Amino acid sequence: MRSLWRTIDRDTVRVSVLICLSVAVVGMSYGVTAGSAGFSLWQLLALAVLVLGASSEFLFIGIIAAGGSATAAVVAGLLINSRNFAYGMSAGPFLGRGRYGDSGWRRMLAAHLVNDESVAVAMAQESVERKRAAFWFCGIGIAVAWPIGALLGGLLGSVVQDPGALGLDAAFPVVILALVLPALRERVTLLAAMVGAVIAVAASPFLPPGTAPLVALLSITVTIPFREKVR
Repeated sequence: MRSLWRTIDRDTVRVSVLICLSVAVVGMSYGVTAGSAGFSLWQLLALAVLVLGASSEFLFIGIIAAGGSATAAVVAGLLINSRNFAYGMSAGPFLGRGRYGDSGWRRMLAAHLVNDESVAVAMAQESVERKRAAFWFCGIGIAVAWPIGALLGGLLGSVVQDPGALGLDAAFPVVILALVLPALRERVTLLAAMVGAVIAVAASPFLPPGTAPLVALLSITVTIPFREKVR
């Protein structure tokens, strides 16, 4: 693993640190929200460590706070996190077996660290070695930053009752937008993003919160026939 850390360049470190800071800030919002919904400190921390999925955790506590059953909340959270299946398929090739590959418990841990940000940072790298190193660096950083943010938010929950008043959620989308902008230089990717955005916006009024991005994945099937032509 030491050889992998040496392959990370400064730009990747800078981007990953910014993402982790944003994750921690959003984690504070989650902690405040969970605390206000009646979750104890250990409960919101357990969710942050074991689930490690912001949108699914927000949806989970929202359903419970609204009087929904635990079963419905778990099923909704699993539905939201099903998007990680696609991210896992993208991460599989550079986390595979081989000279620099990961196996056994490392692959199990890697599966837990698969999320939007860790895979996005990894896919921005050129070589397999850099992809893997960036994935581990960003993934572990998020796995540490999210619970810390949740803990701070839980402690602040007794003071701040309305997390929306702090505007904490705004930082995360801004960082993600800055991260994906370079990838939009490829016309096929830009086309897929535009189609996906239209689908997500159109579907949002009719779907549960957080599920519109799943439907937006249909944009991939729309752009596949045009992949070679657009290039």
